[in-house]
This record gives sequence, structure tokens and C-alpha cells, in this order.
Amino acid sequence: MASTKPARGMRDFLPADVRKREYVIGIIKDVYESYGFEPLETPAVENIDTLMGKYGEEGNQLIFRILKRGEKLQGGLSNPGFESSASKLSGNDQLADLALRYDLTVPLARVVANNRDKLPGFFKRYQIQPVWRADRPARGRFREFYQCDVDAIGSESMIIEGEILSAASEIMRRLGFDDFTIRLNHRKVLTDILDTAGVPRDSHWDALVAIDKLDKIGVEGVAAELAERGIDESASTMLMEIFAKTQEILLGEGNVNRTVMSNLINIVSNEVLTEIGKILKFSNKAPIVLDPSLARGLSYYTGAIMELNVPDMPGSLGGGGRYDGLIGMFGKQQIPACGFSLGLERIIVVMEEQEMFPPEIAESAPADVMVTIWSEETISDSLKLANDLRKQGLRVTVYPEIDKLGKQIKYADTMGVPWVCVLGETEIAKGNVTLKNMQTGDQNTLPVKKISEAIGRSK
Repeated sequence: MASTKPARGMRDFLPADVRKREYVIGIIKDVYESYGFEPLETPAVENIDTLMGKYGEEGNQLIFRILKRGEKLQGGLSNPGFESSASKLSGNDQLADLALRYDLTVPLARVVANNRDKLPGFFKRYQIQPVWRADRPARGRFREFYQCDVDAIGSESMIIEGEILSAASEIMRRLGFDDFTIRLNHRKVLTDILDTAGVPRDSHWDALVAIDKLDKIGVEGVAAELAERGIDESASTMLMEIFAKTQEILLGEGNVNRTVMSNLINIVSNEVLTEIGKILKFSNKAPIVLDPSLARGLSYYTGAIMELNVPDMPGSLGGGGRYDGLIGMFGKQQIPACGFSLGLERIIVVMEEQEMFPPEIAESAPADVMVTIWSEETISDSLKLANDLRKQGLRVTVYPEIDKLGKQIKYADTMGVPWVCVLGETEIAKGNVTLKNMQTGDQNTLPVKKISEAIGRSK
């Protein structure tokens, strides 16, 4: 017998789950639109060569590939040079030509390159859709999950980073988070630190992949991985010393950002420090902490990189950065861009664990009122009543069968429906409805036009 469970790392969402998700998404949309961002949607499936090579070596391995179909698949399987090992797969794979989207940023870059003549010079968009990664499922980490992206295309101004961080901070506060931090770094800061430590330029990406895991596997784990990747021990030691000092500053008191900036003066160019200073100035007092150890493992970042963290939650609730070279990979024109992505699933995990959802969301009923069915002859009257109540702005469900009144009322109680309209022969004859309050047990006989008013007074 086939399993009834969803695929590993995927989930079903029951009504209460969907309501919570819609609540969070509603706030995110509202804030993004208040900053002038427009909605965009892209297909779940992309050409595999659109995605490959954009996320670094580890990202490539997490892309869900889609097998070719029919004769093309058979041709790939019968090819004498066919390699079955997943590690051999590439964008020119013999078996796969499509893939599920890994994130929303690369599809956006493709859309901008393909529609440049249709889009404004400065294009601001938000996108809230699922993405897929062949990752190891864990707390708050799934193989199918929603990203809530906001991106601005066409400007090199640090005002973009400032507004994006302001919007992300406003979303977090409106959701009820009062203890969160946005870590900020710059890819050129990392480049200068790696140069200072003596890491060869052709080994920078290997070093960044390891450094990106600092908050997951710690200093010793990163040092071990740097060694595995061929980074010289003296360079690795200097890197760890620089980042250890950074962590001491972050855990200390006082003006963290000013202290970090002063420590970077002899390592980083004035141009980069000026960019970072502008972001801090333009971000409307968002809780930003400079962290030179922040790497973010996506290869397309070129400037500022950001990550949103909350206490007691490993990893991040969101992140992003500037990627001025990505769109040019799909066309002739290099177009500056910057974006930020909120992880819906991880936000919801924290909000559920900390009981942050408003009672009207967490305990929401499927309807405001339920209409009973008295007999075969009164079904039409009950359905008409339900429609009349819907016109009054109420959410109405009808008990679908002829049953004992007690059983119908018990069902409404089980579903959490707060009101029941009893429409029996007596009520029909007099043109009234008996309205029962399920919380108090009180009931009154009223005209139909008074039902919504009576329910509204009790709220």
C-alpha cells in the first residue's frame, strides 16, 4: 500500500496552517507595496542551464533536476558516454534539461534580461512563490518552501539597500518580532580580508564556502574545512583570528558598528567603508550589526550582503545582497540589482513556537455562523437564509444533511463556529431565525436583517 505521507521535506497544509501563512504573507505584501514594489510571478520550472552555475558548487548539487521525456531520455540512457553518478551532472546533462527553481533571484534576472524594453529603468518587484532544494530536512528547513523576495533593478545607489533593509525590519516588527538583528557585510570586505590573510585569489571561493558555515560548524569546523580545501594553515589561522576578534566585538557592548569599522580601516578601502556607512545611514534605524565574517554562499553577490537572525534559531530568517553582475549573464547589458528574501517557513516556525499569532488567526473558525437543516421541505429556506447572510458580509456554512438538531449544534461547536442559525418550521412561518451564541448558550429569535447586527454587537 502506498504511503499517505507527503514526500520527505514536503508538507500538507491544513486550514489552520493556511490561515497562518496567509496572515504572514498579507503583512509582507502590504509592507512591500507600501515601498512601491510591484508583484511578479515566474514558472516553477526553468531550463537547467538557466540555473546551473549561479549558486556555487553546493548550490548546483541541491538543484532538483527534471528528467528528459520519451525518446530524448532513452537517447541519453543509451549514450555510450553516459555517467550515472549524480556528481557528474551539469547544465549539459544527458538526462535532464529542466529543473525546479532554486530561488527567485535567478528567474528574476532572466525575466529582466528578456523584458528589458517592457520594464521601467528602475524596476522594483516583490515575488512570493515556492522554491525547491534537494536539501537535508531539519527544523525550519524543507525541500519545498516559500521565499518572499523584494528586489530593485537598475540603480547602484545605496538608497536601495537602505530601503530594502527598512522594509524587512518593518515586516518583522509588524509580525511581532522585537528581538532580531540584520547582519551586514560586503563581498569586497571579504575579498580584502582574504587577501590580507594570504589566501590566493583562485582559492577565494573555496574559502568563502567554508566561512559561510561559521555559525553552523564553529571555528574548529571551518578551520578543518579550509584545510580540506587546500587553504594554507597560516592563512587559515589568520582568518580565524580576524573573525574571532569580530565575534568578540559583536558579543561586547558599546557601538559595535563603529568598532568594526575602525578595525577594518587598515584592511578595507575607503570606498567600501563609505558604501557601508551610507547603508547604515539610509536604513531608517534598522537593527543592523556589521559582521565581516558573514559570507553567504551564493556566488552571484558582488557588493553588500545581509542576513536576518533571531535568537535561538540556527541559520537565518532571511538574507540577500547586491548582485550587479547576474543579469548580464543572460544578456549583453550589465544591470545593477539588489534584493532581500524572507524565509516564510522559518518565520512561521518561530512564530508558532513563541505563540506570536493573534488569537483571531490561531483560533480562527471556518465560518461566522452555521445554518441548520430542519427537514427535506426546508432545505431551500436554509440555503436562501445562508445566501441572505452572506450578502450581509458574514461567512456562512450550511450543515449538509438532515439530522438531529443536537448533532448539528455539536458539529458547529467542534468546528469552533461561534453562532448557529436555527431555521425550523415555526421560524419560517413567522419570518424569523433563532440565533444561538455557542459561547454563552444564549439564543434569541430575530428577523434575518438583524442577524449580522446582533453578531457584530457581540464581537
